[in-house]
Amino acid sequence: MTDASNLRGALYMMASMASFTLNDACVKLLADDVPLFQIVFLRGLLTTALMAMTVAAFGRLSFRIPRGDRGRVIWRTVFEVAAMVFFLTALVNMAIANATAILSALPLTVTLAAALVFREPLGWRRLTAVGVGFAGVMMIVQPGTDGFNAYSLFALVAVLLITGREMATRSFSAEVPSSTVAVITAAAVCVFGGVASAFEPWAPIGWREAGLISLASVFIIGGYVFSILVMRVGQVGFTAPFRYTSLVFALVLGLAVFGEWPNALALCGAAVVMGTGIYTLLRERALRRAARHERDGAAHG
Repeated sequence: MTDASNLRGALYMMASMASFTLNDACVKLLADDVPLFQIVFLRGLLTTALMAMTVAAFGRLSFRIPRGDRGRVIWRTVFEVAAMVFFLTALVNMAIANATAILSALPLTVTLAAALVFREPLGWRRLTAVGVGFAGVMMIVQPGTDGFNAYSLFALVAVLLITGREMATRSFSAEVPSSTVAVITAAAVCVFGGVASAFEPWAPIGWREAGLISLASVFIIGGYVFSILVMRVGQVGFTAPFRYTSLVFALVLGLAVFGEWPNALALCGAAVVMGTGIYTLLRERALRRAARHERDGAAHG
């Protein structure tokens, strides 16, 4: 990969994080006037249609999933739907920056889960980073203090569920079409939202609500497309740390749109989570490079 490719990859990663964070802001803006599951259902209808058309246009919509992977796809979908419920519930009841900061613990939880599930090596340095990172999460959650928001626990559960989703994804064989899995997931979220919304009164949809739902759908598609471009352009080890720009976007949107700003302890916790997450990603990159050099040396020896 050239420096120019890595730069494009970093820009795509930041665009992906901005898109997902803007989607969160649209949902949060809607939540005061429209029930949550009605939002999920209406956004899901548009998102699924747009995603299916986009994937089909590129000729990548194939539902030929190997038999051995079908159960894994189902489990991934279950994790995704459950994570959506917990995270959006947290999002509409707490500051967007705090919810995003808790979600930033994902690289740490995925690293730990990969070591437990797939027996991936986890040295003392990365294990220490995971422990320090979780201490940072507790600084954001602030249990037992006046700054504690019970919905922070929903965000923590969402982190665990997304970690489960990532483990299911890592277990896929190479024959599983990732774009099709994305369409299936979007459709499952839509169906769940439709069923759940039947148990709550619907709110009328005006031009403002329709516009925000449409924007949320477009932002989700944008986040998905940009995340794919990242994988095709830049090196994972270089682009992954730019995932933390989502917290910067959340801080800006929280202040500008919602008048929210985390307290000093939460900001320090967010900095700890970001720092340990970036260290973990860079450490994994260094270990992969060392392993590659060792293989190359053995091949030429």
